[in-house]
Formats: sequence, structure tokens, C-alpha cells
Amino acid sequence: MTTELIFGMMGGLGLFLYGMQLLSDGLQKVTGDRIQKVMEFLTNKPVMGVATGALITSIIQSSSATSVITIGLVNAGLLSLKQAVSVIVGANIGTTVTAQIVSFRLEKYALPAIGIGFIFNFLAKKRSYKYFGQILLGFGILFLGLYTMSHAVGPLRNYAPFLNLLANISLNPLLGIVVAAIFTAIIQSSSATTAIVIAMSIQGIMGIEAAIPLILGSNIGTCFTAGIASIGSSITGKRVALSHLFFNIGGVVLFLFFINKFAYLVSLTSSSIPRQIANAHTLFNVINAAILLPFLSLFIKLIVKILPGEEIVIKKGPIYLNKDMLNTPSLALSQATKNWLGWAKWLKAC
Repeated sequence: MTTELIFGMMGGLGLFLYGMQLLSDGLQKVTGDRIQKVMEFLTNKPVMGVATGALITSIIQSSSATSVITIGLVNAGLLSLKQAVSVIVGANIGTTVTAQIVSFRLEKYALPAIGIGFIFNFLAKKRSYKYFGQILLGFGILFLGLYTMSHAVGPLRNYAPFLNLLANISLNPLLGIVVAAIFTAIIQSSSATTAIVIAMSIQGIMGIEAAIPLILGSNIGTCFTAGIASIGSSITGKRVALSHLFFNIGGVVLFLFFINKFAYLVSLTSSSIPRQIANAHTLFNVINAAILLPFLSLFIKLIVKILPGEEIVIKKGPIYLNKDMLNTPSLALSQATKNWLGWAKWLKAC
């Protein structure tokens, strides 16, 4: 059982992450550099910044990519700290779209989506058709990964040590939060952590009481990517990453005081446990954002006090290039083009 469980989980998680990457990359190719233009022009007001972050992340299916783009724009002096934080808050909301899609249990469409997606992606001549095929292929592989994980964890329903662990998480939510935060930081995907939790709930292994601490922990673990992206960045870029961490930890700590009431509230949203888990993920981030927005200016002042320093934007060298963008080729090419145009204008001026 152990070998089948490990390989089933590893294989299913690999398929899920690969499918999500294909889906994300296909959507990014469709949108092109319009994502960055939207972020630059629609983030003047905090509410618009949150809406922009949520919209972009729901489109590209990656809060990590949104965080990296945001820090890159901050380094280039195109976004202020306040604008960047509002986008990051919105990205937290946008990333819950993946959990919502997964919770509808569309795995029966996985193989047809893979078959049709393959035909479009590999045989079509038009780029738009190829991108559509890649999106469909990613969608199918994502759900195939969920199906694989769900079946792999089936035997755990009768495995006493694991059931005892879930019982401990229900009684000690802090344990679940720490485990989920570490796991999410390692795989760098809160959506994948949520998918695993949903896969277990499909098999009837996990209830909403044990799932919520894991969902809360995944929101802390996802800050790790922004932290990596901020290394070597400007002081404002580092403040963005710190804001992300403080915002998510603050929300988790607050919800810990009302975790039982929150579980009851979520249980009223649906009779399906997978849907409840997805709704918990969304509600946590929406409520967290609603609490922060009225106090955003005070929050920014706190971050500046914790990480003091003069905001200096030095626009020289490859200001638009960031090695973290290599995971999103379409955005990396867009940034490289923007950097080349910047150099061309400078040479012309000389």
C-alpha cells in the first residue's frame, strides 16, 4: 500500500502541477504583455489594485507569477508600495479560482480534454488554435492529476495512524497550519496543496474541520515565492514580500480565534465537502482583504517602520529582466522586449 500511495501521490501531484503550468502558460500567451499594462494603469486606487490582482491571477492561474511581476514593476519604479500591496492582496483572491474549478469534480472530462487539446496544440497551424489546445490540454492534465491523487489516497481511509493525525489537526489547528505552510513553501503552489486536501475529501478521509487549518497554512506557505523573488531587489520590492507575509500570517492568526465559527459558516455554503473547502479558501482571502483595505495606509506605514530605508529607483541595466520570469516564458519574452526597447531609446538619445 505504501509504495502505491507514494507513487500515486507523487505522480498525481506532478500531473496536477504540470497541467497547471500548461494552463497558465497558454493563458499568458493569449494575454501577452497586456497583463503588465493592466497592472501599470489600473492600480491607482487600492480597490482597483485588489480587483486587478484578482483578475490577473485568475486569468494566468498563478499568484506566484503575479507576485514576481509585481515586484519586477516595483523595482522599475512603475508601481508604488501601496499599489503593489493591493495587487498582492488581490492575487490571494484570484488564486482561489483554481480551487473552485477543482472542487466541481470535472475529472470525467479530463481524458476528452487531453485528446482534443492534443489535436489543437500539435496539429493546428494558427497560433490562437494552438494556445487554445494548450489551455485545454493543461485543463485535462490538471484534472487527471486530481483523479490520480484521489484514488491514491483511498487506502488511507482505513489507516489508523493517518486518521489519528487528522484528528490531531482538528483538535490542534496550529499543527495543520505549520505542516501545510512548509509543504506549500516546498512545492510553491497553494493551489496544489488545496487540490490534495480536496482529493482527500473526495474519498471521505477529511472533513472541513481538518481541512481549514491546512487551507490557512497554504496561504502562509505561498509567500515563500515572493520572498525568493525579492532577494536582490530594491527596498520597496523587499517591503512588498514582507507585506505579503505579514498580511497572510495576520489573517491566519485572526481566523484561529474564530476557526470553529468559520467552519460552521463554510458548512452552510454547500452540502459537498470539496465545495466547502474551496469556499473556505475563497472566503478567507476575501474577508482578509476586506479587513485590510480600510487600514491599508496604516499597514504600509508599519511595513516601512519594520523595514526602513530610502526608496531609490535606479533605472539602469536590465531593469525589466528577472530570472524568476523564466518559469513563465511569455512574460519573460515580454520583459526582454521592453528592456531592449528601453536600451534602443537610450542609444537613440545618445
